[in-house]
Amino acid sequence: MATANIKPVSEGVITPGARECSASSTLSSPMFPEVGVIALVPDEWQLQWQPRHQVMTRLARYFPVLWMNPAEEWRRSFSLSRIFTRREESPGPERGFVVHTPSAFLPKLYSPRWLAQLSFRKRIEHARAALLRRGCRKIVLYLWRPEFAPALDCIPHDLSCYHIDDEYTFSPVDQPVPEQELNLIKKTGVVFIHSPALLQKKGKINPCTLFTPNGVDFDLHAQPVSPPSDIADIPYPRIGYSGHIKKQLDWMLLHELTARHPELFFVFVGSANAHPEIVGHINELSRRKNVRFLGAKTTRELAAYPQHFDVCIMPYARDDYTKYIYPLKLHEYLAGGRPVVGTRIASLEAFSGVVRLAESVDQWSSALADSLAAPSNSVEARAKRQAVAREHDWFIIVRKIALALAERLDPHYAAVLREAGVPQVLNS
Repeated sequence: MATANIKPVSEGVITPGARECSASSTLSSPMFPEVGVIALVPDEWQLQWQPRHQVMTRLARYFPVLWMNPAEEWRRSFSLSRIFTRREESPGPERGFVVHTPSAFLPKLYSPRWLAQLSFRKRIEHARAALLRRGCRKIVLYLWRPEFAPALDCIPHDLSCYHIDDEYTFSPVDQPVPEQELNLIKKTGVVFIHSPALLQKKGKINPCTLFTPNGVDFDLHAQPVSPPSDIADIPYPRIGYSGHIKKQLDWMLLHELTARHPELFFVFVGSANAHPEIVGHINELSRRKNVRFLGAKTTRELAAYPQHFDVCIMPYARDDYTKYIYPLKLHEYLAGGRPVVGTRIASLEAFSGVVRLAESVDQWSSALADSLAAPSNSVEARAKRQAVAREHDWFIIVRKIALALAERLDPHYAAVLREAGVPQVLNS
Protein backbone atom coordinates (compact mmCIF):
# COMPACT_ATOMS: atom_id res chain seq x y z
CA MET A 1 0.00 0.00 0.00
CA ALA A 2 1.64 3.23 -1.13
CA THR A 3 0.45 6.50 0.33
CA ALA A 4 3.09 9.12 -0.39
CA ASN A 5 0.51 11.18 -2.28
CA ILE A 6 -2.19 11.09 0.36
CA LYS A 7 -4.22 14.30 0.27
CA PRO A 8 -5.10 16.15 3.46
CA VAL A 9 -8.51 15.62 4.95
CA SER A 10 -10.94 18.29 3.81
CA GLU A 11 -3.49 23.88 22.96
CA GLY A 12 -4.77 24.57 26.06
CA VAL A 13 -5.04 23.14 29.54
CA ILE A 14 -7.73 20.90 30.97
CA THR A 15 -8.73 20.62 34.55
CA PRO A 16 -7.92 17.34 36.34
CA GLY A 17 -10.44 14.66 35.56
CA ALA A 18 -12.35 16.87 33.15
CA ARG A 19 -13.46 15.75 29.70
CA GLU A 20 -14.08 18.74 27.49
CA CYS A 21 -15.61 17.40 24.34
CA SER A 22 -17.69 18.32 21.36
CA ALA A 23 -21.44 18.24 21.64
CA SER A 24 -21.35 15.52 18.99
CA SER A 25 -19.63 13.01 21.31
CA THR A 26 -21.36 9.70 21.58
CA LEU A 27 -22.40 7.61 24.54
CA SER A 28 -22.60 4.42 22.48
CA SER A 29 -20.18 1.53 22.81
CA PRO A 30 -17.26 1.22 20.37
CA MET A 31 -18.10 -0.12 16.92
CA PHE A 32 -15.53 -2.94 17.26
CA PRO A 33 -15.40 -3.83 20.98
CA GLU A 34 -13.13 -6.82 20.35
CA VAL A 35 -10.21 -4.60 19.21
CA GLY A 36 -8.37 -2.83 22.04
CA VAL A 37 -5.97 0.07 21.50
CA ILE A 38 -3.15 0.84 23.94
CA ALA A 39 -2.14 4.50 23.62
CA LEU A 40 1.47 4.99 24.73
CA VAL A 41 1.70 8.70 25.47
CA PRO A 42 4.29 11.02 27.03
CA ASP A 43 2.01 12.75 29.52
CA GLU A 44 -0.71 12.04 32.04
CA TRP A 45 -4.27 12.44 30.89
CA GLN A 46 -5.11 15.50 32.95
CA LEU A 47 -2.19 17.71 31.95
CA GLN A 48 -2.88 19.20 28.50
CA TRP A 49 -5.10 18.81 25.48
CA GLN A 50 -2.85 17.95 22.57
CA PRO A 51 -3.59 16.17 19.27
CA ARG A 52 -3.21 12.82 21.04
CA HIS A 53 -6.08 13.70 23.40
CA GLN A 54 -8.29 14.67 20.47
CA VAL A 55 -7.43 11.58 18.45
CA MET A 56 -7.60 8.92 21.13
CA THR A 57 -10.90 10.04 22.66
CA ARG A 58 -12.56 10.02 19.24
CA LEU A 59 -10.93 6.75 18.23
CA ALA A 60 -12.81 5.22 21.18
CA ARG A 61 -15.96 5.47 19.07
CA TYR A 62 -14.51 2.66 16.96
CA PHE A 63 -12.29 0.63 19.31
CA PRO A 64 -11.86 0.48 23.11
CA VAL A 65 -8.92 2.77 23.90
CA LEU A 66 -6.69 2.53 26.95
CA TRP A 67 -4.70 5.72 27.55
CA MET A 68 -1.60 4.58 29.43
CA ASN A 69 -0.36 7.26 31.80
CA PRO A 70 3.46 7.32 32.02
CA ALA A 71 4.98 5.72 35.09
CA GLU A 72 6.36 7.98 37.80
CA GLU A 73 10.05 7.92 38.56
CA TRP A 74 10.75 5.63 41.47
CA ARG A 75 11.45 8.46 43.95
CA ARG A 76 7.89 9.73 43.55
CA SER A 77 6.19 6.45 42.78
CA PHE A 78 6.11 5.06 46.30
CA SER A 79 4.02 7.82 47.88
CA LEU A 80 0.76 6.81 49.51
CA SER A 81 -1.23 8.79 46.95
CA ARG A 82 0.39 6.84 44.10
CA ILE A 83 0.09 3.48 45.81
CA PHE A 84 -3.64 3.92 46.36
CA THR A 85 -4.38 5.57 42.98
CA ARG A 86 -7.10 3.80 41.04
CA ARG A 87 -5.55 1.83 38.21
CA GLU A 88 -8.30 2.65 35.73
CA GLU A 89 -10.92 5.35 35.36
CA SER A 90 -13.16 6.70 32.63
CA PRO A 91 -12.73 10.51 32.49
CA GLY A 92 -15.65 11.24 30.19
CA PRO A 93 -18.70 10.06 28.30
CA GLU A 94 -16.94 7.89 25.71
CA ARG A 95 -17.68 4.38 26.96
CA GLY A 96 -14.73 2.95 25.12
CA PHE A 97 -12.12 5.28 26.62
CA VAL A 98 -10.29 4.48 29.84
CA VAL A 99 -7.23 5.99 31.52
CA HIS A 100 -4.83 3.40 32.94
CA THR A 101 -2.32 4.39 35.64
CA PRO A 102 0.58 1.95 36.08
CA SER A 103 1.14 0.37 39.47
CA ALA A 104 3.33 2.35 41.84
CA PHE A 105 5.39 -0.81 42.17
CA LEU A 106 6.37 -0.61 38.49
CA PRO A 107 8.06 2.81 38.44
CA LYS A 108 10.13 4.38 35.70
CA LEU A 109 13.71 3.25 36.20
CA TYR A 110 16.96 4.05 34.43
CA SER A 111 19.34 1.52 35.94
CA PRO A 112 20.14 -1.24 36.20
CA ARG A 113 19.05 -1.58 32.59
CA TRP A 114 17.61 -5.07 32.96
CA LEU A 115 15.34 -3.89 35.79
CA ALA A 116 14.22 -0.81 33.85
CA GLN A 117 13.31 -3.00 30.90
CA LEU A 118 11.48 -5.47 33.13
CA SER A 119 9.43 -2.71 34.77
CA PHE A 120 8.52 -1.26 31.35
CA ARG A 121 7.53 -4.70 30.04
CA LYS A 122 5.33 -5.40 33.06
CA ARG A 123 3.55 -2.07 32.64
CA ILE A 124 2.72 -2.90 29.02
CA GLU A 125 1.62 -6.41 29.99
CA HIS A 126 -0.73 -4.99 32.64
CA ALA A 127 -2.25 -2.60 30.09
CA ARG A 128 -2.85 -5.46 27.67
CA ALA A 129 -4.39 -7.56 30.44
CA ALA A 130 -6.78 -4.70 31.27
CA LEU A 131 -8.07 -4.72 27.69
CA LEU A 132 -8.35 -8.50 27.62
CA ARG A 133 -10.51 -8.31 30.75
CA ARG A 134 -12.81 -5.97 28.82
CA GLY A 135 -13.31 -8.61 26.14
CA CYS A 136 -10.74 -7.44 23.59
CA ARG A 137 -9.29 -10.22 21.46
CA LYS A 138 -7.08 -8.09 19.21
CA ILE A 139 -4.55 -5.54 20.46
CA VAL A 140 -3.26 -2.43 18.70
CA LEU A 141 -0.21 -0.57 20.01
CA TYR A 142 -0.53 3.15 19.23
CA LEU A 143 2.79 4.93 19.90
CA TRP A 144 3.08 8.70 20.24
CA ARG A 145 6.84 9.00 20.83
CA PRO A 146 9.99 7.21 19.59
CA GLU A 147 10.97 6.23 23.15
CA PHE A 148 8.07 3.76 23.27
CA ALA A 149 9.62 1.65 20.50
CA PRO A 150 10.60 -1.17 22.96
CA ALA A 151 6.88 -1.83 23.52
CA LEU A 152 6.75 -3.58 20.15
CA ASP A 153 8.82 -6.42 21.62
CA CYS A 154 7.03 -6.57 24.97
CA ILE A 155 3.62 -8.07 24.24
CA PRO A 156 1.77 -9.96 21.52
CA HIS A 157 -0.21 -7.55 19.35
CA ASP A 158 -2.08 -7.57 16.06
CA LEU A 159 -1.07 -4.13 14.77
CA SER A 160 1.22 -1.28 15.71
CA CYS A 161 1.12 2.34 14.61
CA TYR A 162 3.30 5.37 15.19
CA HIS A 163 1.85 8.89 15.16
CA ILE A 164 4.37 11.64 14.41
CA ASP A 165 3.00 15.01 15.48
CA ASP A 166 6.29 16.87 15.94
CA GLU A 167 9.96 16.87 15.00
CA TYR A 168 11.18 15.18 18.15
CA THR A 169 14.78 16.39 17.89
CA PHE A 170 13.31 19.88 18.56
CA SER A 171 16.42 21.27 16.88
CA PRO A 172 16.39 24.62 15.04
CA VAL A 173 19.00 23.08 12.73
CA ASP A 174 17.89 20.12 10.63
CA GLN A 175 19.00 16.72 11.93
CA PRO A 176 18.93 13.28 10.29
CA VAL A 177 16.24 10.89 11.48
CA PRO A 178 17.57 9.29 14.69
CA GLU A 179 18.27 5.57 14.42
CA GLN A 180 15.67 4.65 17.06
CA GLU A 181 12.93 6.54 15.22
CA LEU A 182 14.08 5.28 11.82
CA ASN A 183 13.81 1.66 13.02
CA LEU A 184 10.43 2.35 14.60
CA ILE A 185 9.03 3.82 11.38
CA LYS A 186 10.24 0.79 9.44
CA LYS A 187 8.82 -1.68 11.95
CA THR A 188 5.32 -0.36 12.65
CA GLY A 189 2.29 -1.37 10.61
CA VAL A 190 0.96 2.15 10.00
CA VAL A 191 2.64 5.54 10.34
CA PHE A 192 0.67 8.80 10.69
CA ILE A 193 2.48 12.08 9.97
CA HIS A 194 0.97 15.48 10.70
CA SER A 195 2.85 17.97 8.51
CA PRO A 196 3.81 18.18 4.82
CA ALA A 197 7.50 18.80 5.55
CA LEU A 198 7.74 15.83 7.92
CA LEU A 199 5.89 13.72 5.37
CA GLN A 200 8.54 14.65 2.83
CA LYS A 201 11.33 13.82 5.29
CA LYS A 202 9.95 10.59 6.79
CA GLY A 203 7.02 9.53 4.64
CA LYS A 204 8.89 7.22 2.29
CA ILE A 205 10.48 5.06 4.99
CA ASN A 206 7.35 2.97 5.55
CA PRO A 207 5.08 2.28 2.55
CA CYS A 208 2.00 2.46 4.78
CA THR A 209 2.30 6.12 5.76
CA LEU A 210 -0.60 8.55 5.91
CA PHE A 211 -0.77 12.33 6.11
CA THR A 212 -3.05 13.14 9.06
CA PRO A 213 -2.93 16.87 9.81
CA ASN A 214 -3.97 18.49 13.05
CA GLY A 215 -7.65 19.26 13.25
CA VAL A 216 -10.21 21.21 15.24
CA ASP A 217 -13.19 20.62 17.48
CA PHE A 218 -15.25 22.68 15.07
CA ASP A 219 -18.40 22.97 17.17
CA LEU A 220 -16.43 24.19 20.17
CA HIS A 221 -14.51 26.88 18.27
CA ALA A 222 -17.25 28.01 15.85
CA GLN A 223 -20.08 28.40 18.34
CA PRO A 224 -20.55 32.14 19.05
CA VAL A 225 -19.91 33.01 22.70
CA SER A 226 -19.78 36.16 24.77
CA PRO A 227 -16.34 37.75 25.19
CA PRO A 228 -14.43 36.46 28.22
CA SER A 229 -14.31 38.95 31.07
CA ASP A 230 -10.57 39.59 30.83
CA ILE A 231 -10.75 40.62 27.17
CA ALA A 232 -13.96 42.60 27.24
CA ASP A 233 -12.24 45.84 28.31
CA ILE A 234 -9.30 45.59 25.90
CA PRO A 235 -9.77 48.17 23.13
CA TYR A 236 -10.07 47.36 19.45
CA PRO A 237 -8.45 46.50 17.10
CA ARG A 238 -7.24 43.34 18.84
CA ILE A 239 -4.42 41.31 17.33
CA GLY A 240 -4.58 37.97 19.11
CA TYR A 241 -2.54 34.84 19.72
CA SER A 242 -3.95 31.85 21.63
CA GLY A 243 -1.97 28.80 22.71
CA HIS A 244 1.34 28.10 24.35
CA ILE A 245 3.70 31.06 24.69
CA LYS A 246 7.03 29.54 23.61
CA LYS A 247 10.52 30.16 22.31
CA GLN A 248 9.52 29.22 18.76
CA LEU A 249 7.68 32.52 18.38
CA ASP A 250 9.45 35.31 16.50
CA TRP A 251 10.05 37.53 19.50
CA MET A 252 11.97 40.21 17.60
CA LEU A 253 9.08 40.48 15.16
CA LEU A 254 6.66 40.92 18.08
CA HIS A 255 8.85 43.63 19.62
CA GLU A 256 8.93 45.54 16.33
CA LEU A 257 5.24 45.13 15.50
CA THR A 258 4.01 46.21 18.91
CA ALA A 259 6.32 49.25 18.81
CA ARG A 260 5.39 50.21 15.25
CA HIS A 261 1.63 49.91 15.84
CA PRO A 262 0.62 51.54 19.13
CA GLU A 263 -2.89 51.82 17.71
CA LEU A 264 -3.25 48.02 17.76
CA PHE A 265 -3.70 45.96 20.91
CA PHE A 266 -1.78 42.69 20.97
CA VAL A 267 -3.36 39.98 23.13
CA PHE A 268 -1.62 36.72 24.11
CA VAL A 269 -3.75 34.02 25.72
CA GLY A 270 -2.23 30.83 27.08
CA SER A 271 0.37 29.46 29.44
CA ALA A 272 4.05 30.26 29.02
CA ASN A 273 6.30 27.27 28.43
CA ALA A 274 9.25 26.78 30.76
CA HIS A 275 11.70 28.34 28.31
CA PRO A 276 14.01 30.69 30.25
CA GLU A 277 14.96 32.59 27.10
CA ILE A 278 11.43 34.00 26.71
CA VAL A 279 11.09 35.47 30.21
CA GLY A 280 12.80 38.73 29.30
CA HIS A 281 10.70 39.14 26.16
CA ILE A 282 7.46 38.62 28.06
CA ASN A 283 8.49 41.07 30.79
CA GLU A 284 9.47 43.76 28.29
CA LEU A 285 6.37 43.37 26.13
CA SER A 286 4.12 43.33 29.20
CA ARG A 287 5.25 46.86 30.02
CA ARG A 288 3.86 48.20 26.75
CA LYS A 289 0.43 49.80 26.89
CA ASN A 290 -0.81 47.93 23.82
CA VAL A 291 0.20 44.41 24.93
CA ARG A 292 -1.71 42.04 27.22
CA PHE A 293 -0.75 38.57 28.45
CA LEU A 294 -3.87 36.89 29.87
CA GLY A 295 -2.34 33.66 31.19
CA ALA A 296 -3.32 29.99 31.11
CA LYS A 297 -6.87 28.89 30.29
CA THR A 298 -8.75 25.62 30.11
CA THR A 299 -9.34 24.14 26.68
CA ARG A 300 -12.93 25.34 26.61
CA GLU A 301 -11.98 28.81 27.85
CA LEU A 302 -9.21 29.14 25.29
CA ALA A 303 -11.61 28.37 22.45
CA ALA A 304 -13.67 31.47 23.26
CA TYR A 305 -10.93 34.02 22.53
CA PRO A 306 -10.11 33.88 18.79
CA GLN A 307 -13.60 34.92 17.69
CA HIS A 308 -13.11 38.11 19.75
CA PHE A 309 -9.81 39.00 18.04
CA ASP A 310 -9.91 41.27 15.01
CA VAL A 311 -6.95 39.35 13.58
CA CYS A 312 -5.55 36.00 14.74
CA ILE A 313 -1.80 35.57 14.38
CA MET A 314 0.75 32.75 14.13
CA PRO A 315 4.05 34.65 14.44
CA TYR A 316 6.54 31.79 14.30
CA ALA A 317 10.26 32.17 13.84
CA ARG A 318 11.49 30.52 10.63
CA ASP A 319 14.02 27.76 11.24
CA ASP A 320 14.53 24.04 10.70
CA TYR A 321 12.16 23.20 13.55
CA THR A 322 9.19 25.38 12.65
CA LYS A 323 9.29 24.25 9.03
CA TYR A 324 8.08 20.88 10.34
CA ILE A 325 5.23 22.07 12.55
CA TYR A 326 1.51 22.05 11.76
CA PRO A 327 0.02 24.61 14.15
CA LEU A 328 -2.85 23.21 16.18
CA LYS A 329 -4.30 26.71 16.28
CA LEU A 330 -4.58 26.99 12.48
CA HIS A 331 -8.00 25.37 12.13
CA GLU A 332 -9.08 26.62 15.55
CA TYR A 333 -8.58 30.16 14.29
CA LEU A 334 -10.34 29.45 11.01
CA ALA A 335 -13.30 27.89 12.81
CA GLY A 336 -13.82 31.17 14.65
CA GLY A 337 -14.08 32.92 11.29
CA ARG A 338 -11.73 35.82 11.97
CA PRO A 339 -8.92 36.88 9.59
CA VAL A 340 -5.60 35.06 10.11
CA VAL A 341 -1.99 36.09 9.48
CA GLY A 342 0.91 33.69 9.83
CA THR A 343 4.60 33.34 9.14
CA ARG A 344 5.33 31.76 5.78
CA ILE A 345 6.11 28.22 6.95
CA ALA A 346 5.61 25.00 4.99
CA SER A 347 2.37 23.84 6.61
CA LEU A 348 0.62 27.17 6.00
CA GLU A 349 1.47 27.45 2.30
CA ALA A 350 -1.50 25.27 1.33
CA PHE A 351 -3.85 27.66 3.15
CA SER A 352 -2.76 30.92 1.52
CA GLY A 353 -6.32 31.33 0.26
CA VAL A 354 -7.58 31.79 3.82
CA VAL A 355 -4.41 32.81 5.70
CA ARG A 356 -2.25 35.81 4.84
CA LEU A 357 1.42 34.85 4.92
CA ALA A 358 4.20 37.26 5.81
CA GLU A 359 7.94 37.27 6.41
CA SER A 360 9.33 40.75 7.07
CA VAL A 361 7.98 43.34 9.51
CA ASP A 362 6.73 45.40 6.56
CA GLN A 363 4.84 42.40 5.17
CA TRP A 364 3.33 41.74 8.57
CA SER A 365 2.21 45.36 8.89
CA SER A 366 0.58 45.22 5.46
CA ALA A 367 -1.06 41.87 6.19
CA LEU A 368 -2.53 43.17 9.45
CA ALA A 369 -3.86 46.28 7.71
CA ASP A 370 -5.43 44.20 4.92
CA SER A 371 -6.96 41.85 7.47
CA LEU A 372 -8.58 44.75 9.28
CA ALA A 373 -10.10 46.09 6.06
CA ALA A 374 -13.78 45.51 5.34
CA PRO A 375 -13.46 42.77 2.65
CA SER A 376 -11.62 40.50 5.08
CA ASN A 377 -14.52 40.70 7.49
CA SER A 378 -17.33 40.06 5.04
CA VAL A 379 -19.82 37.24 5.52
CA GLU A 380 -18.34 35.50 2.48
CA ALA A 381 -14.76 35.67 3.78
CA ARG A 382 -15.82 34.36 7.17
CA ALA A 383 -17.76 31.48 5.59
CA LYS A 384 -14.76 30.54 3.42
CA ARG A 385 -12.48 30.27 6.45
CA GLN A 386 -14.98 28.26 8.43
CA ALA A 387 -15.57 25.88 5.50
CA VAL A 388 -11.87 24.99 5.49
CA ALA A 389 -11.92 24.41 9.25
CA ARG A 390 -15.03 22.24 9.05
CA GLU A 391 -13.23 19.95 6.58
CA HIS A 392 -10.57 19.42 9.26
CA ASP A 393 -12.86 18.53 12.14
CA TRP A 394 -11.19 15.96 14.39
CA PHE A 395 -14.06 13.53 13.83
CA ILE A 396 -13.31 13.48 10.08
CA ILE A 397 -9.59 12.96 10.65
CA VAL A 398 -10.12 10.22 13.23
CA ARG A 399 -12.61 8.38 11.01
CA LYS A 400 -9.83 8.10 8.44
CA ILE A 401 -7.37 6.91 11.08
CA ALA A 402 -9.92 4.30 12.17
CA LEU A 403 -10.27 3.06 8.60
CA ALA A 404 -6.50 2.84 8.22
CA LEU A 405 -6.35 0.60 11.29
CA ALA A 406 -9.35 -1.44 10.15
CA GLU A 407 -7.84 -2.10 6.74
CA ARG A 408 -4.73 -3.52 8.36
CA LEU A 409 -6.63 -5.58 10.94
CA ASP A 410 -9.41 -7.27 8.99
CA PRO A 411 -11.11 -6.60 5.62
CA HIS A 412 -14.46 -7.11 7.35
CA TYR A 413 -13.82 -4.16 9.68
CA ALA A 414 -12.93 -1.93 6.74
CA ALA A 415 -16.08 -2.98 4.88
CA VAL A 416 -18.25 -2.13 7.89
CA LEU A 417 -16.62 1.29 8.20
CA ARG A 418 -17.05 2.06 4.52
CA GLU A 419 -20.71 1.13 4.74
CA ALA A 420 -20.94 3.57 7.64
CA GLY A 421 -19.66 6.32 5.36
CA VAL A 422 -15.96 6.38 6.30
CA PRO A 423 -13.95 7.42 3.21
CA GLN A 424 -11.09 5.35 1.86
CA VAL A 425 -7.66 6.62 2.88
CA LEU A 426 -5.23 3.99 1.66
CA ASN A 427 -4.38 3.32 -1.97
CA SER A 428 -4.22 -0.38 -2.76
